[in-house]
Amino acid sequence: MLLSQIKVAPLAAESLGVRSMCTYVETSDVRLLLDAGVSLCPYRFGLPPHPLEFQRINLLRRRIAEAAEKANVVTISHYHFDHHTPSYEDWLVNWTEADETARQVYAEKSVLLKNYRERINASQRQRAWMFLKTAGQHASKVEVADGKTFVYGQGTRLQFSTPVPHGAEASALGWVLMLMVECDGERFMYAPDVQGPVAKATVEQIESFKPHVLFIGGPPFYLAGFKVEETQLRVAVQNLVRLASTVPVLVVEHHALREEGWRLWLSEVFEAAEKAGNQVLTAAEFAGEPNFLLESRRKQLYMENPPSKEFKAWMAKDWAGKSHVKPPL
Repeated sequence: MLLSQIKVAPLAAESLGVRSMCTYVETSDVRLLLDAGVSLCPYRFGLPPHPLEFQRINLLRRRIAEAAEKANVVTISHYHFDHHTPSYEDWLVNWTEADETARQVYAEKSVLLKNYRERINASQRQRAWMFLKTAGQHASKVEVADGKTFVYGQGTRLQFSTPVPHGAEASALGWVLMLMVECDGERFMYAPDVQGPVAKATVEQIESFKPHVLFIGGPPFYLAGFKVEETQLRVAVQNLVRLASTVPVLVVEHHALREEGWRLWLSEVFEAAEKAGNQVLTAAEFAGEPNFLLESRRKQLYMENPPSKEFKAWMAKDWAGKSHVKPPL
């Protein structure tokens, strides 16, 4: 089903070359910027990001800043830095200029965010506290959104889920909020970092929203047999099969696309969607752009496009040096 009353524009995602699920959503009543964060993996295959990855995060940071100029509401599903923008300088992971980058995103916005006191782990509680003391101070309003519904104008309803696990039940990574945007009978749902979903209750909550288009954070295949058991990933795939059978447009993103063989892992999901007459896409494909997968190909990028001497000298700096000095691109 193509949405006509809800405009959905992916801004940053793994299929667009970075770690993110940042999405711009617009109806006749409200302009939303969802999870305005973007990051690069500092080390993958023992290598820092390739120059092409830095070029990409630079481009997508500008894209997010342009969307922020239009948005009047910004959401934060949880406090990982690929889902919200911190207020410190960091040119290695988050591509942020001290307070200025966060100010561009949150200044004069209404910020609807994950509860920073309940259903939150220690690291995210600390990051939430820092957000409220820094970037949150620029917002016109900050409001906890867990399980709440917000109505804009005559026809737009934002319904936030209750907190769901960041992956499996009792995940050490904490909890996240999902969001359903409804306008004139159309329903767009955003389900970041549910890692599949793998938790049964998460699947059931998604199904209760009956989305026409669903953006979902898929299983972390790249952690198979390392940090995540393959049996857990198989459960997540079967839950996606279940969703692909009923959701007209399923956009699978984020953790799933950090593994080069993600399509093979999701083969049953594509088959179930085709059988039901539905679609399974990446965010790039949804936006009509080619997939631009970089992190999963980092080793190949270094072999096929060797960095300059200047970039290698930058790579030789310690963590602090790389964080406070832009890489030569």
